[in-house]
Amino acid sequence: MIEIDKIRENIQDAIKKSGMTQTELAKRVGVIQQTIACYLSGKALPALDTFAKLCAVLDLDANEILCVGEYE
Repeated sequence: MIEIDKIRENIQDAIKKSGMTQTELAKRVGVIQQTIACYLSGKALPALDTFAKLCAVLDLDANEILCVGEYE
């Protein structure tokens, strides 16, 4: 079973490790800074299209973020 808390944690870690400011990341992904702040605080998860953009901007493997390999 995919654990939402683990996915949220993976997204938070990836954003923190990117070294980008919340504002810079938000501009590149096409959301407002407050949206990125919600991801970091755990108040929200990105919509699928935003998740895809986050993966592209942060050069992430979506399968890794979603813990897909752990359930095969």
